[in-house]
Amino acid sequence: MLKINQSNYEYFHDTKRLEGYVAYDEQHQQRRPAILVIHDWSGRNAFADNKANLLASLGYFGFAVDMYGDGRIGETVAEKEALMNEVARDRRVLRARIQVALEVVKTFEQVDPNRIAVIGFCFGGLCALDLARSGADIRGIVSFHGLLDKPADIDNQTIKAKVLVLHGYNDPMVSPAQVNVFCEEMTQAGIDWQMHMYGQTLHAFTNPLANDINMGTVYNPIAEHRAIQSMTNFLQEILR
Repeated sequence: MLKINQSNYEYFHDTKRLEGYVAYDEQHQQRRPAILVIHDWSGRNAFADNKANLLASLGYFGFAVDMYGDGRIGETVAEKEALMNEVARDRRVLRARIQVALEVVKTFEQVDPNRIAVIGFCFGGLCALDLARSGADIRGIVSFHGLLDKPADIDNQTIKAKVLVLHGYNDPMVSPAQVNVFCEEMTQAGIDWQMHMYGQTLHAFTNPLANDINMGTVYNPIAEHRAIQSMTNFLQEILR
């Protein structure tokens, strides 16, 4: 029977206090793979924490990252935009903040530091991809309806991670043309990558609270189920 240990965890990026969330099965005694969960533009909320819990139930060490600091969560569109832009305006800072979380996770006694992956949602998908682009030593990343644009400030690094992108074909925030540019980027990088696209599917399709047709953010339970299954298979493959 699972016994999930759940707790907030304080860590720092320079002087910025960050509030992560840890979940793992404490009855499992051996070191296990760790999965970083990077939140959407809202902040490290219950959605991100629940994904860490899901990963713990699958036998992983789940760590929900705080990209904004002090566990801040945006409630309105304006608040979410402000929080995201505070970090996203400088992709070097963004990458450094994810890298801090990666190094923190490696220090847990329950974690096998050689078997780490990252998943991200929307803004978090961009973060996960940027970490991979930086050449970080991780096994793989999964982007759920993530932003795909490559940062202009990054050098051509050797991507070590395998990449899985789960995307709605009708996502108004990332067009099929932008998807093609991304696919060419991954092909030129010479890595193991996958792009799964779901028809009749908009942005934020894994979030049950997404219901704004005007913004193009709409929950799709069928696409969510397919995406979670694809993630599960991918993690089993790269972390076994």
